Amino acid sequence: MTEESLVQVSHDGDITIVEFPARLKHLDEPVIADISRGLVAAAESSTAGRLVLDLSHVEFFGSSFIEALFRAWNRLNQGQKGRLVLCGVQEYCREVLEVTHLDRLWPIVPTREAAIAACASV
Repeated sequence: MTEESLVQVSHDGDITIVEFPARLKHLDEPVIADISRGLVAAAESSTAGRLVLDLSHVEFFGSSFIEALFRAWNRLNQGQKGRLVLCGVQEYCREVLEVTHLDRLWPIVPTREAAIAACASV
């Protein structure tokens, strides 16, 4: 698989939106390297430093994905105050983010529209 097929990037104004295809329910070791490259590339392409990550189709991720999120977040924060907002987070994934207190670092909202609004308000 190539990173283009794993990380789907679109834009709403100057907000970069990343989502994963419905077939990719588990973000685990076999795909994490491509996902990490795709997330970092999306963060680098975000001229305003604002990124929405739509996890609507994702049912599972592990610590390697969290590391990929940190890499993207660090890119967003190079030279500017970046903003990463997560949406569509499924129950298990939300629990992981809450237990690790990452929900305090990255806002979690229910919908893509709410995430775009949260990014736009910065």
